[in-house]
Amino acid sequence: MKVIMMRPHMDPTVNLMLKRLIILIAVVLFCTLPFWASEYVVMVTLLVFLYMSLGQMWNLLAGYSGLVSLGQQIFIGIGGYSLAVITEIYHFPVAVGIVAGGFVSVLFALVISQPVFKMRGVYFTIGTWIAAEALAVFFSNWTYVRSGQGFNITASYNLTTGDMYYVALAVGFGSVALVYALLRSRLGLALMAIRDNELAAETLGVELYKTKLQCFLISAFVTGVTGGALYLSIAYIQPFAAFGIDWTVAMVFMVIIGGIGTIEGPVLGAVFYVLIKQFLYDYPGISMLILGVIAIIVIFVAPRGIVGTLQDRYGFQILTARRRIKE
Repeated sequence: MKVIMMRPHMDPTVNLMLKRLIILIAVVLFCTLPFWASEYVVMVTLLVFLYMSLGQMWNLLAGYSGLVSLGQQIFIGIGGYSLAVITEIYHFPVAVGIVAGGFVSVLFALVISQPVFKMRGVYFTIGTWIAAEALAVFFSNWTYVRSGQGFNITASYNLTTGDMYYVALAVGFGSVALVYALLRSRLGLALMAIRDNELAAETLGVELYKTKLQCFLISAFVTGVTGGALYLSIAYIQPFAAFGIDWTVAMVFMVIIGGIGTIEGPVLGAVFYVLIKQFLYDYPGISMLILGVIAIIVIFVAPRGIVGTLQDRYGFQILTARRRIKE
């Protein structure tokens, strides 16, 4: 006799109220964190917000448009160097440097979009990585940005931990809000159609190149802004670190662990990643090994990640891209 497993049912009104309560508690908790938590906790939470933003953008590309990039560090490096140049050479405010990093990232994304979008599958993945490596070599020989010597970003010395925390908070919450709004828009519907069946989406009138390009540019802008915020907290930038593949490896780990194609997945993945790195700070080689083992275990046990598996089993989502049809 076949047993049919039913998902637990929750009243829609109670479900909605519970989601709003969770979001409200999270907003109040994190907005007041610097007033009652230790400086160490504030710094760790700051990193979670910034990595969360990076994970959201990589997930937007790979999880919703099928663009698996290993070159997102391009925009982290550009964002960091834009901040350094604008604050150190031209002495503009930090906010200008961070926002400029986003716009310069968009311009560079437009430049490389033509060649890399002609590549498909693994060739696109490798193409973006090669572009990042080429930038690392170029910046290490560019005297205008002090070559391999790099910059000390002294503008960060004038900011308190609380100041940098609220920058990270705005970037982290902003990335989640942007992805949520984007996926509930026409562009989001087109992205999810491409993810599910690219040929069928094109048949139904979705412009594949235009849709993917818009997604790529949005991801570049937010990643560039996040890169500026990251290097504001690090206070020093050097080419091979800024354009290193370790950034994208972190993004991939967060999305795989949390759940690709979910909004909450990169949030949970960022928490796991930052905490593991903090606990094993003095053992960088071991931390990467442990992260790799965890990723492999999750791939076998929960292929859709922790959040994706929980959603499949219990059907509960705090932030869903689905829209209700109005009667």
